[in-house]
Amino acid sequence: MPFPFEVPFGEVRDHLDRFVDAVFGSLESEFLVMPRGDGFVDFPTFEAGYERLKRETSGFREVTAEHVAEAVLDNPISLIVLRCMLGFTPPEWAYLATRYTSVEVPQSAARTLDRRIRTDPERPLARDGGVTEQRVRALVMVACGHLARGAPSVSADRLHRLAKADTADGLASLRTTAALGVPYSALLYERFLGRPFAGHRDSVSEIVGNLVENAIEHELKQAEISFRKTKRAERIPGFDQAPDFIVPSELNPQVVIEAKLSEDDGTARDKITRVQHLSELSQHGRPPDSPKFQVVACIAGRGFGIRREDMKKLIIAARGKVFTLQNISELVEHTSLREFRSQTTG
Repeated sequence: MPFPFEVPFGEVRDHLDRFVDAVFGSLESEFLVMPRGDGFVDFPTFEAGYERLKRETSGFREVTAEHVAEAVLDNPISLIVLRCMLGFTPPEWAYLATRYTSVEVPQSAARTLDRRIRTDPERPLARDGGVTEQRVRALVMVACGHLARGAPSVSADRLHRLAKADTADGLASLRTTAALGVPYSALLYERFLGRPFAGHRDSVSEIVGNLVENAIEHELKQAEISFRKTKRAERIPGFDQAPDFIVPSELNPQVVIEAKLSEDDGTARDKITRVQHLSELSQHGRPPDSPKFQVVACIAGRGFGIRREDMKKLIIAARGKVFTLQNISELVEHTSLREFRSQTTG
């Protein structure tokens, strides 16, 4: 079955359902596989930090700021392990450290420290009494205090963040969990509350979001095509919202490309509306078969494969020029981009 970008637009319009099926067939969800990114920590590295923390605290019997700081400064990944015991984000932990110690720990500094450790987890932290060491010791101090106290009683309509299997009863529950483990049902319940891989998914969200843009950029560069890649919220004359790519330049737009990834139908519909608006701009005051510029849509994610009527709108708006990651290698050959490629690569 041909794709809509391979045939004249009249044929696409006459057999729209058939071409919706073709696009749907080439869409693959990207949510099952994630990029590792620079800050990914594998389990052996994480476990090494856990074991160092366990040894330094004598099996979590001496969870004091002094003992924990020794483990963290020498093997920084232990700080990430400690944060996971708390179940806090870096900004949340920074807030508590600033509130309950004499050291100010900016939330941005906590994020930077967390990122630095994840990208180089085995490089010891400096013991020079500088600002980083002071902040680390403040984080450790407040963590030890909260872990020792466990979850206090709260009203029936509230839930304390430390009311977890390993921290609810303070160090007693922590030691029991370390020695005996937790039932699989408890693990599943906490996973239900927190979503698997949530922290990592958040840390690589920008990489995932750029997946389609990177594929387009690769094709344009390989064909030696002049293009302008716009920045987020950038203002481009003639466009109330800048498209992702303009060929050959914003001064003479001949092809505009929208790169869209969506894993749910709601955001997919919003992104289709964006392509429709670009199509209206291209047609404004022009004959139907002579738009000001060609609109091309490059999409990915299961969100675009849910609503047939929305896909019909997208195909019509792009006059059949809809590509997915599975056929994006055809992008230049089957659009007006071929007119701008270098003669040496043609």
